[in-house]
Amino acid sequence: MKRASGVTLVLFFLFISLTFLPSAQATDYPTKPIFLILPYPAGGSTDLTTRALAGAAKKYLGQPIIIENKPGGGATVGPTLLLTKPPDGYTIGLITSGVTIAFHMGKLTFNPTQDVTHILRWGGYLFGIMVREEAPWKTIQEFIEDSRKNPEKITYASVGVGTSPHLAMEELALVAGGIRWIHIPSKGGAEASTALLGGHVDAFSGSSGLQLVDAGKFRLLATFGEQRSERYGHVPTLKESGYNAICNSPLGIIGPKGMPIPIVNRLHDAFKRAMEDPEFQATMKKFDMSKLYLNTEQYESFFRQESENIGKLVQKLGLNKK
Repeated sequence: MKRASGVTLVLFFLFISLTFLPSAQATDYPTKPIFLILPYPAGGSTDLTTRALAGAAKKYLGQPIIIENKPGGGATVGPTLLLTKPPDGYTIGLITSGVTIAFHMGKLTFNPTQDVTHILRWGGYLFGIMVREEAPWKTIQEFIEDSRKNPEKITYASVGVGTSPHLAMEELALVAGGIRWIHIPSKGGAEASTALLGGHVDAFSGSSGLQLVDAGKFRLLATFGEQRSERYGHVPTLKESGYNAICNSPLGIIGPKGMPIPIVNRLHDAFKRAMEDPEFQATMKKFDMSKLYLNTEQYESFFRQESENIGKLVQKLGLNKK
């Protein structure tokens, strides 16, 4: 009887410890600084907006969030490094849905829909189609119609093969009726803007050229967002212009696979509250970026669906064979 009672007692305390362990984790976490791996270089729009968000989240976590810039590989180096870390909430990272392009092109060693913990989605970029101010196209409809009449005559630049602005442009070509452009990939936004400015290409799909829109050098024909840009309120979206092509390469916070739910919830709540911070909102506005909040469950579902859509487009374009 004593032995049976002892076993029963051990099982009882084991049950109690397992039952209350998540609560203890949620109460104690975090007890030290959190590292956030950012797959972009310092000083850009992604870096500065993420730093503003992390700075605001610190107020609600009680610990600093230290940014580690790990650029390279089309923003895939950072997430790849993150997944080697313990799922204890002390190393998290930033990811864009554009990383799934690299996955479907066979350039990733992990599946970004299955091998990570999605925490929340918080923002996205403003992408648009720009032409020189002296170009003959005044509207996106004129540009599309001229492209249809002149297959493989009109050229456009992007920041590289397999990037979000590249796929967005090719998706537009498909939904607009099988238009055939000539894609001129560049090594970055500055190079693409210079190519358009110099007349080496007819258009540019991206975000880096918006400063030249402000300077009167480029004309913004349309944006790829779900809603009109606050800054360029007179410019229509592609969707409202009759072309169902949306691209904003949403940004989200992730962690290694297997993070405890209480820690995920703690991080989610802190970053969600940080999104209301005035300094963060001012930084987002400065770079014409949109707040695109989704909670943990919604973000995971969105990411999975986005990956499926991108996979179909990559296959249709034949990029998975290259």
